[in-house]
Amino acid sequence: MEVPKFLVGDNTDTPEAIYVIHTEFPRFIIDLADDSIEWLEEFDQDDLKSLEDEMTQCVAEASAFYDREVERYGSDD
Repeated sequence: MEVPKFLVGDNTDTPEAIYVIHTEFPRFIIDLADDSIEWLEEFDQDDLKSLEDEMTQCVAEASAFYDREVERYGSDD
């Protein structure tokens, strides 16, 4: 099975949350409602410095992915 780079997730315990899961390195879950991130990787300080630009790009891609998905859902009406 090929897993997409991004997945949309939800949970009825947190209905206000908008989760996007990034499945490739660096793996993370972002809640777009408040921009909080849960990293699914462990980093040391050297890793964090070298991944800073990549992480910023991944978060921007996650937001764009979600916007595209919402637009596609809305066009199914």
